[in-house]
Amino acid sequence: MAEVVLENVTKTFAGRPALSNVSLTIPSGSFVVLLGPTGAGKTTTLRMVSGLDQPDSGTVYFGGRSVLGLTPAQRNVAMVFQQYSLYPHLTVRQNLEFPLKSPLLKTPRETIDRKVNAIAEMLQISHKLDNKATALSGGEMQRVSIGRALVRTPQIYLMDEPLSSLDAKLRADLRVELKNIQANSGATLLYVTHDQIEAMTMATHIGVLHEGRLVQFGPPREIYEQPVSLYAATRLGQPRINILPADTFPDVPSGAVSIGLRPEHIAQGSGQEATVKRVERLGDQTRLHLSFKNHDVVTVTEAHTRLGGGDIVKIQPDRPLYFGADGMRIA
Repeated sequence: MAEVVLENVTKTFAGRPALSNVSLTIPSGSFVVLLGPTGAGKTTTLRMVSGLDQPDSGTVYFGGRSVLGLTPAQRNVAMVFQQYSLYPHLTVRQNLEFPLKSPLLKTPRETIDRKVNAIAEMLQISHKLDNKATALSGGEMQRVSIGRALVRTPQIYLMDEPLSSLDAKLRADLRVELKNIQANSGATLLYVTHDQIEAMTMATHIGVLHEGRLVQFGPPREIYEQPVSLYAATRLGQPRINILPADTFPDVPSGAVSIGLRPEHIAQGSGQEATVKRVERLGDQTRLHLSFKNHDVVTVTEAHTRLGGGDIVKIQPDRPLYFGADGMRIA
């Protein structure tokens, strides 16, 4: 596995910048997730790494060597995209075997069988190995597509929202499996998603993209607790961070325009009064939806709270985040 570096990469499509001077280091053996809404530049970054597209300016390095001009095969990358890229005339087993049967690899038959069977079991498709790809459901086809990448040992795995078409339970199961595979194998993995739960649970590093620019890069917990901007703060956290005018509470730092409060960073029992609008019971936690000075605020409380609609609670900030007029963090 190799360290992958993007250095000042810029890419424009039809006069519109998709990436603007992006510099990013993907450490060898890391699980890097690119996070952002549609149009942020996530897939374009993936295509720069893969070799499917070439940058207008800037350089991409694998293990310290420029790979500009090299094809995906020459870069030795394994890719999984949202679309199912299967050979419809082949069986599931033949699709999974295909990357290993290259004459250049000279992979022994027993090794092919062992890898295919292990991946099929992990992806819960062992009973489908002899089925044609056309006989599979959409979720099964995507699992085969993921499996075809996992049987290889490339320099880097590239995945573009590979779990988006799966049902909730399988998606949760595969999040755990992909993270375990990456951690146990030491694989380098670049993963694109707009799902913050996938980002928080799987990534060793998260890159937050906005309109083609890399806003922040670091471990998930660091970005969650120490966002550099209002935009970065809103990309992580469920429920979303509460954003209020800075003067909603006293002791406002100079230059602060907005205060950001994670739901778990609102202390209850003292402070200013808020009215409970709704109680959302989720089993392991309970969320309070509050009305506070004409603002909607969400916080968390004990799972078995007796509070109900119309009740009054007192709240105050705990570990607030402050942002200036430009949206950048100031405290």
